[in-house]
Amino acid sequence: MPKPYPIEFREDVVRVARAREAGVTLAQVAKDFGIHEMTLTKWLRTADVEDGNRPGTTRAERVELRDARRRIRTLEQENEVLRRAAAYLSQANLPKRLYPLVKELAAHGVPVTVSLRVLKLSRAPYYRWRTAPVTGGEVAWAYRANALFDAHRDDPVFGYRYLHEEAGDAGHQMSSRTAWAICSANTWWSVFGKRRSSRPRPGPPVHDDRLAFQDAKGRTRHDFTTAEDLNCVWLTDITEHWTTEGKLYLCAIKDACSGRIVGYSIDSRMTSKLAVTALNSAVARRATASADVAGCVVHSDRGSQFRSRRYVHALARHELVGSMGRVGACGDNAAMESFFALLQKNVLNTRRWDTREQLRIAIVTWIERTYHRRRRQDRLGRLTPIEYETTMTPTANLAA
Repeated sequence: MPKPYPIEFREDVVRVARAREAGVTLAQVAKDFGIHEMTLTKWLRTADVEDGNRPGTTRAERVELRDARRRIRTLEQENEVLRRAAAYLSQANLPKRLYPLVKELAAHGVPVTVSLRVLKLSRAPYYRWRTAPVTGGEVAWAYRANALFDAHRDDPVFGYRYLHEEAGDAGHQMSSRTAWAICSANTWWSVFGKRRSSRPRPGPPVHDDRLAFQDAKGRTRHDFTTAEDLNCVWLTDITEHWTTEGKLYLCAIKDACSGRIVGYSIDSRMTSKLAVTALNSAVARRATASADVAGCVVHSDRGSQFRSRRYVHALARHELVGSMGRVGACGDNAAMESFFALLQKNVLNTRRWDTREQLRIAIVTWIERTYHRRRRQDRLGRLTPIEYETTMTPTANLAA
C-alpha cells in the first residue's frame, strides 16, 4: 500500500488549484503535480469542509473530540487515584508507602504514569523500587556518603579531593570522580571554593563531511555529480525572502543524482521543525519501502536547524546518514546553493510579494511545474528531472 502524501504537499496542491488561472483545468494541475485528477478533487472537497464551505466534520473537530475523550478518561483515572490514596493514607498504625499503592492501581488498569503524576512521584525511582527495593549500589553509595560527610563535618575547608582521601583512610575506597558526584549531589564544598563559569564551549560538528575529498594540492573539494543512483545523496539547505507580511523560509531537499526536489517545507519561522518537516516529506514521497532510502547521505551546512536534536533523531529514525560541510564555506553545498540561485532569479526577485501566501504558491508552482517537468539540464542529457528519473526507475515505483 503506497504511503499517504504529506499534509503540507496536499495543502500546497489545493492552494495552486484554487489560485489557478482561467483556462487551467484541474486535470492540468493534477498532471503538473503528478497526481490523479480524482485525488485532487477529493483534496478540494476535504479542503472545502475544513474551510466551512461544505457540511462535514473537520479535522480540527475530530482531533478535538478525540482529545476530549482522552481527557475524560484521564480525569476518571486521576479521581480513582485520589480516592484510593485518601483511603490508604487515612489508615492508622500502618507505614505510609505509596509505591505499593501505585503497583496496586496499575493492576486495576490505572496507568503508572497517571498515578505517579497525581501522587507527585518520580518514575525512575519507582521502577528501581520495583526491581529491587534497596540495591547493593545504593547501600555502597550511602556508606561512602556517610564517610565523606564525616570528613566534611570534621573540617569544612577540605574540598572533594581531600574528602576522597579521608574517606579512603576510613576504609571506604572510591574513585575521585565518585567522591565528586556525591559531594556535588549533597553540595558539600570547601568554604573557600569558587564557583566555576557556566559558559558553554562550542561543541564539535554533529556529523562528519562525507562528501569531501582532497585534490592534488591538498585542498578540500566536493563533487556532487558522483551519485550513481537515486536516493544515494540528498542535499539540503534553507533560504529566506521578504514579503510585506514578513519573511518566508524554505527548506528544500535535492537528490544529487537527478536534481529533483524530493521534499520541502515552507514556514514563517526558521526552526528545527522546518528542517524535520522537509526531511519527513522527502522520506514519505520517496520511500516505497523502508530499504529504499536507508543509508542515504543527507548533506547540509552547520546551521542550528541541522544540528538540533530533533533533526538528528529524525535522521536516525529513517536510517539516514548525516553529513556537514565546514563553517562559513558555502562551496561545501554548492549544488544546493545553485538551486536557490535559480529560485531567486526565476521567482523571488521577479516582483514584490505582498503576502506569504502569494510567495508560497509561486514557489511551489515553479518547483513542481517548471523545475521538475519543463526545465532541461545539460548534465542530465537535456532531460528534466522527472524524465531522467523515469529512464532510471519504472513509473510505478516513482513517488508522485
